[in-house]
Amino acid sequence: MNITVFCSAYSLDDRYSAPAAEFARLLGEGGHTLVWGGSNAGLMGLLADGVKAAGGKLVGILVELLAHKAYQGADELVMTRDLAERKAELLARADAVVVLVGGLGTLDEVTEVLELKKHNLHGKPVVVLDTEGFYDGLRTQLRRMDEEGFLPRPLAELITFADTPAEVFTHLAAAS
Repeated sequence: MNITVFCSAYSLDDRYSAPAAEFARLLGEGGHTLVWGGSNAGLMGLLADGVKAAGGKLVGILVELLAHKAYQGADELVMTRDLAERKAELLARADAVVVLVGGLGTLDEVTEVLELKKHNLHGKPVVVLDTEGFYDGLRTQLRRMDEEGFLPRPLAELITFADTPAEVFTHLAAAS
C-alpha cells in the first residue's frame, strides 16, 4: 500500500518522535511504501529513516523551494513547482493518508484532503494518529461541524482517529 503521510518537518521531543518512529517501523515491516514530503528534516527525516531501516520503500514529493532539504536515499524523489502541485501529487500517489503531528502545513494538507473527500473527489481512507491528544481540538471542531450540519456526509466517512501507531494500521486494514 502507498501510504501518504503528512507530518512536521521540525524535530520534536520524544513524546511525539517515539510514536512516529514506531509508526515508521510498522509501515516498513508491513512492506508498504511511504509517500511523504521528501524532506530529511525533523519528523519527516525520522519517518523516512525508520521506514527505510524496516525495509519499506520511500517516495518523496518535494517542492522546489525546499530542494536543499531533500532526503538522500529515497527510492524516488519527485520535484514539484509549488505547494499546490505537491499536495496534488501526494494525494494522487496515495492508497491511504495518515496524519501525524504537525503544524500549519500539515493542517493545510489534511483539510484539503478532507474537503476533496467530502465532495467525493477521492475515497481514500484518512487516519489521524492523535499522539498525546495533539489533535483533540481538531477532533472537537470536526464533531461540531458534523453535529451542526456543516458536513454533507457523516464525519465517520471522512476521517478516523487512532491513539496508537498499531491502531492506524488496524483502521487501514478495515478500510481496504
